[in-house]
Amino acid sequence: MRRDDISVRPVTEDEIPDWIRALNTGFLREPSVPVTEVEHRKPMLTRSRTVGAFDGARCVATFRSFAQELTAVGGALVGANAISNVTVTATHRRRGLLSRMMATDLAAARDRGDVLATLIAAEYPIYGRYGFGPATTATQWSVDVPRAGLDPRWAGPDDGARIDLVDAEDVRKHGPDLYERFRRAQPGAVDRDDRWWQTTTGALRVVGPDPWTEPFHALYRSPSGEVEGLLTFKPDDVWGDAKQPLDTASVRGLIALTPAAERALWLFLASIDWITTIRTGYRAPDDLLPHLLPDPRAARITTQADWLWIRVLDVVRAMEARTYAGSGSLVIEVSAPDGLSGGRFQLDASPDGATCAPSTRSADLVVGSGELAELWLGDASAVRLAALGRVEEERAGAAAVADALLRTSRRPWCPDMF
Repeated sequence: MRRDDISVRPVTEDEIPDWIRALNTGFLREPSVPVTEVEHRKPMLTRSRTVGAFDGARCVATFRSFAQELTAVGGALVGANAISNVTVTATHRRRGLLSRMMATDLAAARDRGDVLATLIAAEYPIYGRYGFGPATTATQWSVDVPRAGLDPRWAGPDDGARIDLVDAEDVRKHGPDLYERFRRAQPGAVDRDDRWWQTTTGALRVVGPDPWTEPFHALYRSPSGEVEGLLTFKPDDVWGDAKQPLDTASVRGLIALTPAAERALWLFLASIDWITTIRTGYRAPDDLLPHLLPDPRAARITTQADWLWIRVLDVVRAMEARTYAGSGSLVIEVSAPDGLSGGRFQLDASPDGATCAPSTRSADLVVGSGELAELWLGDASAVRLAALGRVEEERAGAAAVADALLRTSRRPWCPDMF
């Protein structure tokens, strides 16, 4: 079948059920589409940015993007084009459908003035060829609570702070403001809209095979009474052969504004009777948790993988949006597979601010747009990328200069899936 026989275009209102069927098929979920799922998804779909590939009347590939804000190093909120719901039906692979959808979407994002494009990759090898790079990592631990060495008599903070179990309405009341404060201090975090809070607290029920069950929520209040942390978790109900409770608590989310709040929430969870195992959910790779335990070996890594992928669409605005701990100058040549963000740029940075502009000077460092994304958010090392052959050092010592300018003391983290 020739490529021209398949139409790639935004979906119409009447085509949304078929688009959802193709989405479910691509993710190997039950392909049938109940009316309730259509009604649930419709409000999330910006029609001009919800694209399908159509073989005749049947949708065989899906693609969606939406507006997003991402926190840069230093706390600036950067406009991004978030990409999600990307599938190609197995019968129509290797026909360039994803490439067509991606090229159109990235060009539109650049024309809109988006600084970045973002996505979370189901498979590693796909998105590098479109100029994306893995800019954050996620780590999950399984904590053997009895081995952790915690004082079983611990009953809460002893400095005047407190932890309260709350219901979903309290989470909707306090959570959005708490998260706004959190994400402005966390490079790699993305914004959450009201629908996110409605969905995660059960006010808006997600259509799916698993029925909704209410999790537990705990708020941490500082000694002054200010909300500085939120924990959401769900325990199972498992008993051993000797009539011994062996519950696992699965963390749905934990955000904290201070180390004291973070420590108190983890210790609270580990102190609950019957809970013998904690599954932490996807955390930052340098999360404090393991070393909050007397025996850090009680926290075993079960998952460690790439998480948020970024494509830099506007190099100048991206480099000027973030902050820099040191001072220096660097000429960076950026190669992009589609020409949207390539070129040579001079970065002059200091703790007081930075300027970045196109340059005709000889390059100090040559990077791909994917590698630039990894370096921009502060997680990657240019020296290491050069050793891997993914960055070319045109001037001796340029990679070390890049590391001194770009790397951060704490690693970036995106706590959300989208």
